Amino acid sequence: MNVSNGALWNAMGTHGNGYFLERKSLEQWWGVTDQNSWQGALDGLLKGKGVRGLWEFVLEIRSSLSQQFGGQVDPGLWRETAERVLLHSATERGGTASEAEVAGVKQLIGRITRYEGRFRADGILAANSRVRSALAWDYGRASCMARWGVGARFTDIPEAEQEVVHVSRLSKMTYNSWEEFAAGYILGRCLHFDDEQFGHWYTQMLHAHQVLATHAESPWRTIPWA
Repeated sequence: MNVSNGALWNAMGTHGNGYFLERKSLEQWWGVTDQNSWQGALDGLLKGKGVRGLWEFVLEIRSSLSQQFGGQVDPGLWRETAERVLLHSATERGGTASEAEVAGVKQLIGRITRYEGRFRADGILAANSRVRSALAWDYGRASCMARWGVGARFTDIPEAEQEVVHVSRLSKMTYNSWEEFAAGYILGRCLHFDDEQFGHWYTQMLHAHQVLATHAESPWRTIPWA
């Protein structure tokens, strides 16, 4: 989703903000200060450790309901089912789910529903589409981390290319198109940072999406997903 380089389209050889700023940014945002910590951050993203488990929990509940009943899932049924599964899982572990945990799940479903409504209005999602998974939030950042590692001299281009290919394989296991991946990435970014403000955390991605969807040389138009 980093389209700021224009026609370069995230070329592996670009060094982003330059050596010193790249290192400063990695330390400030990720605690990355050397090759080992860079590799650790990258591995965590490839394993989806940055995506909150609760996000995937509620999205998987909806996917199961969609497969069971077909088509769209009523938000009320989604909330009820998520609550029931949460309570059952807690009981199986020998504990109980608190009222706050149940309320948090229901609140999250509401947030996702409202974000998806905005996504449809802005063309990020088709009329009857939904976000499959938020793992793209980590996979997209893993691709960025590989490139940042080149700029900060924590890795070289061949190794970074191998990591990006790994990201590609993981992404194709979860998503069926560039558009599905993008919607998952944007939802993860918004859930992480935006807090339903629809501020720059969202508008930056909306702009990137519009560029990728319309630019004649965009990877979406020149590189098949499958």
